[in-house]
Amino acid sequence: MRVLLSTYGSRGDVEPMLALALELRARGAEVRLGAPPDFGELLRSFGVPVVPIGRSAKELTRSKSAPASIPERASEIIAAEFEVLTEAARGFDVVVATGMLPAAAGALSVAELLNIKAVSVTFQQLTLPSDRRRPLALPGRPFPDDVTDNQTLWELDAESNNVLFGEALNSSRAKYGLPRVDDVRQYVVGDKPWLATDPTLDPWLDPQPITQTGAWILPDERPLPEDLSTFLEAGEPPVFVGFGSMPMHSSANAGRTVIEAVRAQGRRAILKRGWAELELIDDQDDCFVVDEVNQQALFPRTAAVVHHGGAGTTLTATRAGTPQVIVPQLADQPYWAARTEALGIGVAHDGPTPTTESLSTALKAALNLKREAQAIAAKIRTDGTAVAAKLLLDGSR
Repeated sequence: MRVLLSTYGSRGDVEPMLALALELRARGAEVRLGAPPDFGELLRSFGVPVVPIGRSAKELTRSKSAPASIPERASEIIAAEFEVLTEAARGFDVVVATGMLPAAAGALSVAELLNIKAVSVTFQQLTLPSDRRRPLALPGRPFPDDVTDNQTLWELDAESNNVLFGEALNSSRAKYGLPRVDDVRQYVVGDKPWLATDPTLDPWLDPQPITQTGAWILPDERPLPEDLSTFLEAGEPPVFVGFGSMPMHSSANAGRTVIEAVRAQGRRAILKRGWAELELIDDQDDCFVVDEVNQQALFPRTAAVVHHGGAGTTLTATRAGTPQVIVPQLADQPYWAARTEALGIGVAHDGPTPTTESLSTALKAALNLKREAQAIAAKIRTDGTAVAAKLLLDGSR
């Protein structure tokens, strides 16, 4: 069987697809993975054939462009999906699409063009319509203050997706002879989408039919660097701080803020540079900076994990049984912050811009949640990629 996986977004959008690619390959399938060029080196290091799509996702994420430019950027991404995947997917049996909604819409359209079976997958349930919760407001499209009914809000969300992405999608579809899509969100969600999240961390409680496979976890066997291991062994477990693919635009000096907050709790710190470019502020020996690192190996050796609330980092910290402080920036990150707080395994920071005082207060509370974090860790499933691969190879959806 030949499977094309397609995504566009941050590392949290790419790494689960890589995990599925490796599982499929181990079961004898031929796999290609379409992703932003930022992650080509990572994917090639696992021997997975890479199809670069569009320009740098980091460049796109770091852009401070006005909401008015979103349709233009969506048009660029969708056009890239058509241009690249129309040839890359030819002869394949199934397309699995995720990532930013316009990118997923483009990939699914290519599958339609080539008459290939397609699966739409999300790594969080907030894009799936539900009467139980509000949708996420899209940039430049806030919901009216006087509208509180969830069904009405989801109708407004569908309208916003059409305004932002409809013309971009349909202009590319018309170019390739495909019919017009009137409801972009529904086109991407489909009749029975896949939800690749852990049912303990992210339970699906709605009556609508979906397929929840469990999270797609990429096993990481890399040893920790020797100098990092030396730092870990030189004292009490430190606090890890990293904001992944979030530039932290609203924080003037995020590195100083987090170091001072950790020191206020009498703890050492490990900073991951990431797209926020966290750096040391002095030459004291209680702080250490890393770039790429095996978080699966590192997090169990830390006292707490302070992060942005990406689905992947939230899951890794939860599996490690380590308390979390989530400083959500956008999209689904407030949801993951709320989930960890509801489970009693973390603290949701109030807003995207931490101060030394606010972060120190949140960290103090989180450091008392070790027992609860370990109890939830024991319930997290690790078979998500096996479930998804079996469904694909058996021809089920």
